[in-house]
Amino acid sequence: MRPLRGIAYKIGSVLIFILMSALIKTTSGRVPGGEAVFFRSFFAIPVIVAWLALRGELRTGFYTANPMGHVWRGFAGTMAMGLGFAGLAYLPFPEVTAIGYAAPLLTVVFAAMFLGEDVRLFRIAMVLTGLIGVLIVIAPRLSVLQGVEGAAGGGHAQAFGASLVLCGAVFAALAQVFIRKLVATEKTATIVFWFSVTATGLSLFTIPFGWVWPTPVEAATLIAAGLLGGVGQILLTSAYREADASVVAPFDYASMIFALAIGWFVFAEVPTRTMLGGAVLIIFAGMMIIWRERRLGLERARQRKAMSPQ
Repeated sequence: MRPLRGIAYKIGSVLIFILMSALIKTTSGRVPGGEAVFFRSFFAIPVIVAWLALRGELRTGFYTANPMGHVWRGFAGTMAMGLGFAGLAYLPFPEVTAIGYAAPLLTVVFAAMFLGEDVRLFRIAMVLTGLIGVLIVIAPRLSVLQGVEGAAGGGHAQAFGASLVLCGAVFAALAQVFIRKLVATEKTATIVFWFSVTATGLSLFTIPFGWVWPTPVEAATLIAAGLLGGVGQILLTSAYREADASVVAPFDYASMIFALAIGWFVFAEVPTRTMLGGAVLIIFAGMMIIWRERRLGLERARQRKAMSPQ
C-alpha cells in the first residue's frame, strides 16, 4: 500500500475525466451523445491494450468467465455515458458534475435492493440528505415543467438536460452494482477492457438516431477525449491498486473544483448559489458515507484480528 501515490493517481484520474468531459461538451451542440460514446470508448481501447501489454496482463485481460456480466455492465455504463454526454449540451458544466454525484448515493440503494447488502439507518439518512441536495440542484431546471419561469435561466431544454443527467446517474449506479458482481470472478483489467469493447459495440446501435459527420476539429477533439478516457481509466485502476478505496474515494469530489474552474474560464458559466448549496449537501452526504464505511472496515479488521489464533 502506497496511499500518497494512490491519492495522486486518483486526483490525476479525476482531472483527466473532467478534461475529457469538457472536450465532449465543446462538441455536444452538434454531435449526439451516442456518437460521443463511440469515440470515447473506441479510442480508449488502444491505450488500455498498450497498458495491459506493458504489465504483462494482455492474456488475462482478454479472458472472461462471465461474458453476459460484461454485457449488462456495458449496457448500464453505456447508457450512463450517453445520457451524461447528451446532458452536457443543455446544462452548465459544474451542474452536470453535481447531479452526477447522485450515482454513488443511488449505488447504496441499489446494492441493498439487488445485492442484499445491509444498509443501516446512518447510510439511509445520508442517502436521503444527498438526494435532497440533488433536488436542490435540479429544482430550478424542473420548475419550468410546472409553469414557473426558472429564475436561474431555466427552460424546457434545461429541464430536459437535467432529466438526462439524472437518468444517467441512475444507470451509473446500476453499472456499479454489476461491477460488484463481476469482481467476484473477473480481474480489474478484464472489466476495464471489456467495458470499452462493449460500449463501443453498443454505441453503434445509436447510428439510426442521427449521427453526424464530424468536422476535422470535432473529430480530433473526440479522439482526444477517447484517449484521455483510456488514460483516466488506467490512473483510476492504479489508484485502487496503491491504496484502500476508503482512502482515495473522497478525492472524487475534487472534480467539482475542476468543473467550476473549467466552467468559469472555458465556458463562461457562473454557478448559482442554489447549485453550490445543493452540491455542498451532496458532497457532505457522500463524504459521510465514505467515513462511516472506513470506520466499519477498521472495526471489522480489529474483530478479525482479535478472533485470529495468536
